[in-house]
Amino acid sequence: MKKLHPASSATLLPPAYGHLQLNHCKTVSCRNFGSMDEHNYVVQRSNPSRPTMICRECGAFPPVINNHDVVAEVSRLKLAQSSGLPACNNPDCRNLGLPVLTHRHLYHAFGYSGDRQRYRCKCCQATFVDRWSGFNGKHMVQQKLLAMLFTGYSVRDICRRQGMNPKTFYDQLSHIASRCRRQLSMFDARLFKHAQTLSLASDLKPLQPNSDNGVLWIATGEASSGYIVGQHVNYHPADVDNPSKDHDPYQNNTRFMAAPNAQLVEVPLPAPQGILARVDATYREVLARPNMEDPLSHLPRINYPTKGCLVRPQYTVYAHYLHLSQMLEYNESLSLFMPQETLLRSACISVFLNRIKDNSIHPLYVIEDKGWRHGQAAGRIDIVLMSWWRDRWAFTRHDDIGKGICHIGGEKDNEKKWLEIASHRAISEYQTRFHDQFSQLVNEPRRKLRPAGLLPLLDIYRAWHNLCRQDRSGLTPAQQVGLTAAPLTLEQLLS
Repeated sequence: MKKLHPASSATLLPPAYGHLQLNHCKTVSCRNFGSMDEHNYVVQRSNPSRPTMICRECGAFPPVINNHDVVAEVSRLKLAQSSGLPACNNPDCRNLGLPVLTHRHLYHAFGYSGDRQRYRCKCCQATFVDRWSGFNGKHMVQQKLLAMLFTGYSVRDICRRQGMNPKTFYDQLSHIASRCRRQLSMFDARLFKHAQTLSLASDLKPLQPNSDNGVLWIATGEASSGYIVGQHVNYHPADVDNPSKDHDPYQNNTRFMAAPNAQLVEVPLPAPQGILARVDATYREVLARPNMEDPLSHLPRINYPTKGCLVRPQYTVYAHYLHLSQMLEYNESLSLFMPQETLLRSACISVFLNRIKDNSIHPLYVIEDKGWRHGQAAGRIDIVLMSWWRDRWAFTRHDDIGKGICHIGGEKDNEKKWLEIASHRAISEYQTRFHDQFSQLVNEPRRKLRPAGLLPLLDIYRAWHNLCRQDRSGLTPAQQVGLTAAPLTLEQLLS
């Protein structure tokens, strides 16, 4: 049996990592909101798989999370995002994952390796080579591969037509993904540096909707244009020693989860009718989870991947927002729109705690019916307090088509503005288009348990979506936010 930790004040909450403590009351109206004082909380640890802290003031009961593992997950995401880019790869260096292309002041040019430029980190003195500093002699082959992928050819057909084996195909795909990440790093840095007022939106969906393999995909982008600024999955492509079935936030490396035991299958309730009923049903589903911040905890069965390891979703989502917050140092006013998911709410409140207190961020739940015209003025507004948390929702309708918003930061008396402009539709449509565009790859039976092959494709699709894909007005997302003057061609993307 698992040994419980002693109930002492020194171990009441998981230890902070430096100044980072993500365990606190997350009820904005509570006197203990954001308080790190352990005397304000009671921690339930009788169930090792479900430790929960309870606020003495408001009775809120957020699950507990390991701060060290969140920082470790940020490092993992940075390494994945900078894979193939000229950047410091030392996990203990503060320049980890910061590319030379956008942070030249952090590095020295340090000679050449063949015809490729070498650099040295000023902080840790580690050296690395810019793999893509020379001419891309394979850009014609890579353009053909992309063209065939985007027009629906299977991997087997592409290999047969191009006369290559599958390993060569996936090697080329990895090279293309690295070049795409290189291109995007420059545009992302420009956006974050010059946009003092920014509206972002997030969505969380399964990477392979029909597989039930537990791999979730979070994407965040500019709310109106759909320019994707970051996306991550809770999947580690390498095997991990001794992943844990129980989530023990008092132990490091608890973020890697083992295959869970099968649970009883509950008969699904009929889909609720009406937007108010859908919001209430979502709250009930969240409260019924063993862990409110883990969307996988209520699944009766997970088809665990045969290679690699799953990361508990809360660690990836917290790390996703923590990574974004580090890039938003120049931003003065931020809006963040999201679907009604408690995990997104908790991560946003914890990571942007100081910004919520000084009212420089506006996080909102948004739900809307199909057919709602984005940007139309709100009609009559009804205010409803929902669920145990008494969240303040504002609903409006036009011709039996409704929309609702809930300002998570506690702002009132500005519902008309948010009902008009708040939306995460562009991000949801981006994820849906990926699933539709590559449905043959996403839903391939053998790939359901081998999701690693989709990771390079995510980076390629994000670059193509941001820089190449034009909407009905003929503009790319990068053009709409003022980062480029014209769409990029595939040749320019791969150069």
